[in-house]
Amino acid sequence: MSHDHDAPGMGELLKDSPKNWGKWGDDDEVGALNYLGSDEVLRGVQYVKSGQVFTLQIPMGHPHGDPVFPGREGTRRVNVLDESSWDEGKEGAPDFAGGLHYSDDKAEIFLQGSTQYDALGHVWYDGQIWNGYDARTTVGGNKKASVQPIAERGVAGRGVLIDMARHRGKKWLDKGETFSHTDLLEAAEAQGVTIEKRDILLIRTGFMTYFYSVTGEEFYENFVEPGLTYSPELVDWFNEMEIPNLVTDTIANEVTKDPVSGVMLPLHCALMRNLGIVLTEICDMDALAEACAADGRWDFLYTAAPLNIVEGTGAPVNPVVLR
Repeated sequence: MSHDHDAPGMGELLKDSPKNWGKWGDDDEVGALNYLGSDEVLRGVQYVKSGQVFTLQIPMGHPHGDPVFPGREGTRRVNVLDESSWDEGKEGAPDFAGGLHYSDDKAEIFLQGSTQYDALGHVWYDGQIWNGYDARTTVGGNKKASVQPIAERGVAGRGVLIDMARHRGKKWLDKGETFSHTDLLEAAEAQGVTIEKRDILLIRTGFMTYFYSVTGEEFYENFVEPGLTYSPELVDWFNEMEIPNLVTDTIANEVTKDPVSGVMLPLHCALMRNLGIVLTEICDMDALAEACAADGRWDFLYTAAPLNIVEGTGAPVNPVVLR
């Protein structure tokens, strides 16, 4: 991905973009998740009809490789102990009374190398992160707006799935293919569902299906993901709808490079840094989408809690959907 030297600075692009800084107090670190009070949780529970359970995390350490943003690596898991540790001549295996053997393993992971939640302090521009905190609070770890407050709070509410791939008659959207909030509304109408205020918004592009269907070389060649594209109107819509959480099956929630301005990931800044909307990425929505299409119900109870990582910029998560 080459840098576009003619692209405007993020501050210039978003100079008139709305901010929710201070809306929930000067010390807030969970942003738009504040919209999900007890009434919103109970509203979500009303959409559990059949007792079906779907988990949305992709496998970690898959033999095919893990879908990660360029520059990151997939999970590397190794055994520390297994039955071979007690083979004759080997040392270091514990000798428990009664002869107990066990297996143990460890993993080296990028905290944003699987299905994951971004911390609100994950991205910034002009020296300030979410809620106006100084970007220097990220040095050595996020002292402010880390993933930990999200993990401690948890996420639950009415979720709505918009299947853009199915709406456009495709197995997956093409690289760089874009859509707007008006496209989401058109797809919702076609699906027979309404996106309501304070809904947790799930968008399926089919791009995880694409990842597991092709080689890594093909997936990362001319890497530009499909997704939402920036406009002031889209940002205003997300703000007016009080969307607390955007959940997608892509690595970066939005088209990687804005096709109009040339700016990289402007929605991370406009939605997350400025409005406090929490982003969830790299979800597997295929089975959920099939179930929704089968009975025409595209709304459900969405629940999630990322791993509780002190000062983390993000953390793996296995969201659970109940419908």
